Amino acid sequence: MKKTLYAILLFSTFILSACGKTESAEESTAPTTESATTTVSTSATSSAAETTAATETTTEAAPIADFPDGVILKPLDSVEVYEDVTLSELINEKNVDLRDPDTLVDTSETGVKSANVVFTYEGVLYETDVKYIVEDTTPPLTLNSGWTPYVKVGDTFDIDKLIGYADNYDRHPHAVYSGDVDTSEVGNYPITVTVSDSSGNETSWDLTVLVLNEIPKPEDNNDRVTFADFMDYYDYDDVSYGIDVSVWQSDIDFDAVRDAGCEFVLMRMGYYYGSDIVMDDYYKQNMANATAAGLDVGVYFYTADNTEEGARERARWIVEQLDGRKLDYPIAFDWEEWSTFQEYGMNIRDLNNVFEAFCDEVEKSGYTAMLYSSKNFLESVWENYGDHPVWLAHYTDETDYEGDFALWQASAYGRIPGIGGDVDMNIRFNSEPLE
Repeated sequence: MKKTLYAILLFSTFILSACGKTESAEESTAPTTESATTTVSTSATSSAAETTAATETTTEAAPIADFPDGVILKPLDSVEVYEDVTLSELINEKNVDLRDPDTLVDTSETGVKSANVVFTYEGVLYETDVKYIVEDTTPPLTLNSGWTPYVKVGDTFDIDKLIGYADNYDRHPHAVYSGDVDTSEVGNYPITVTVSDSSGNETSWDLTVLVLNEIPKPEDNNDRVTFADFMDYYDYDDVSYGIDVSVWQSDIDFDAVRDAGCEFVLMRMGYYYGSDIVMDDYYKQNMANATAAGLDVGVYFYTADNTEEGARERARWIVEQLDGRKLDYPIAFDWEEWSTFQEYGMNIRDLNNVFEAFCDEVEKSGYTAMLYSSKNFLESVWENYGDHPVWLAHYTDETDYEGDFALWQASAYGRIPGIGGDVDMNIRFNSEPLE
């Protein structure tokens, strides 16, 4: 953690009584002059003027040295980077009336900042600058603690290939480890990983690296669930049941899907991994056949964008492919590059801004956008500044996600007539808005 610095006021000739000390200063009153730049309205209740009706007078901002000894204007010692802090919250000890108390102060980067403060004290308008410290005290976030900690014998060991991490502020946090990993010999090698950011915050955890002759393939021991059983189990009021599909489902008989009780289909339009946009091989076929079967339709797009302009380009491409087609569901934004997030040169705020840029661009063409993500990352990464609809992925009998969501992808191991293999199964909560 960083050492807390003291915020200071730019008073040049005395210290305010709120700081615990007082110094003698020559009493003076602020001169009242005709001014074209600063005005203050007074009324019969003002201590600076006695009138029977509201009038407008002009008061020149007092020189800093002429502040009365009784003014209390003490700011917080520090504020957190990116935090929304109003001027009133920053000046937490005061006996003055701030002219713009709800103005947000600058917390866009760490360091010493200055906020202009205009206030009234005993009916007279004053102006000064207040210095404050913006700090980053949040440790880096572990996104992938080593889901598959395997290294093949003879390969070079690179800790960044096994883990994923991000920081709220630093775009380039750094990972190191203590311990030995000998990739020339099969074995289990315990290490301690530490990720640090530019502000000195750290996150550490233990990890056992397995050096193997062959990397094991993932096991699939998941039970399959029929769509009929899925609907019976989640027999909620005012819901619809649907699926999401892509090239992985290959040819789909959407009439059979519909007859099985499915009411909507969300289909992948395409994906982007950093080079060219690729349309899903079955997108056009899926859209045509699902629509012909009378199913409600929506699209999602998988992207690895790490810039706002890139996200806008992807959004424009999606809109171009839709060519005015009406959708029953918002366009879903799907970003899942968590395993090695650090490779993308973003902080967490950047990623949220990428999503908001995507939403803004599709909304320009009359569509709405939706965020798709798992419970874990909805809680730890996504801010959803624009309060867009959420499509929750959480494979469990009953979700404990406490945020708002309009759709719930509750199973990735569904079986439904019309599709030969697994399919994701979803619940739409009809009372939740999709706009």
